[in-house]
Amino acid sequence: MSGVFVADRLEPIADRGGRAQPLLQVNGLTKHFPVRGGLFGARKTVRAVDDVSFAIAKGETVGIVGESGCGKSTTARLLMQLMDRDAGEIIYDGMQVGHEISLRDLRRGMQMVFQDSYASLNPRLTIEESIAFGPKVHGMADNSARALARELLGKVGLRPETFANRYPHEISGGQRQRVNIARALAFSPRLVILDEAVSALDKSVEAQVLNLLMDLKREFGLTYLFISHDLNVVHYISDRVLVMYLGEVVELGPVEEVWARPAHPYTRALLAAMPSSDPDRRTEVPPISGDPPNPIDPPTGCRFHTRCPFAEPLCANAAPKLAELDRMGHQAACYMAIPGSGHSRSLDAVGT
Repeated sequence: MSGVFVADRLEPIADRGGRAQPLLQVNGLTKHFPVRGGLFGARKTVRAVDDVSFAIAKGETVGIVGESGCGKSTTARLLMQLMDRDAGEIIYDGMQVGHEISLRDLRRGMQMVFQDSYASLNPRLTIEESIAFGPKVHGMADNSARALARELLGKVGLRPETFANRYPHEISGGQRQRVNIARALAFSPRLVILDEAVSALDKSVEAQVLNLLMDLKREFGLTYLFISHDLNVVHYISDRVLVMYLGEVVELGPVEEVWARPAHPYTRALLAAMPSSDPDRRTEVPPISGDPPNPIDPPTGCRFHTRCPFAEPLCANAAPKLAELDRMGHQAACYMAIPGSGHSRSLDAVGT
């Protein structure tokens, strides 16, 4: 129940279904934004998130990657109920969000760390007050909340005697992001969504925060949804990876499997575009050409076919569904990966 705390800490929402039950299940998540355009101001829609489905197991880290505008951050905000979804179902540990679990309890069980570390903090509150604010709203006494804030500052590597009474403008970006992580942990969440949480940091600071996140995951038994445009970071921290393109999921699977055997041409292009410190592996030919299509009027069929070097008429006629490629949970939405699809490069066509 909300507001109950044990040993001066908010009590985590109890595990309902054991390890076999996903902590988060998303089915058909959809969000379209209405816009005006064209002749006479005709109403159109931006299809930001279109029928997205995935699950996150307890204790794992799932990374989401894709170009800017593919729907990564919109997905995160829909999960946190920061905006209303048009369609779809969100299930937190077996409880349907909006019906079986209240928004208050959902925010207790699921917290988010944003990219802009400064805008996420109230400039008029000290660091200690910012971390203590949430637990106080949920019923914790002021002294207990402040003690918890100081404890969490130590957990994220900031000395409370030095940082507790400082204001956000008095500390660095990396330190502010540590404060935001501590503030999220103050609710005793089970799932933390990290939306480009390290992308604005210097590389040395980024590495420190990533290692901190992994340490905190082990200590508190956390589950992460990690959103980033940096594939090296996603590879380092994630167990599974979800690839999005123009609001749709095009590939999903264990991160090592996807990196070793990418099944979708868009995933291959993203991996080929990764910077390398080896001068013999420099990218000399652009792995992907052209700009992403307008999300107001996306292409028919596979939305990537206008930029895909392997596109055939089949790809423009109908959108491929995510198909299982093996028993490891590797899935891809590409006719080349689906046996019997009719594509000249499909698995059965290549084998004959």
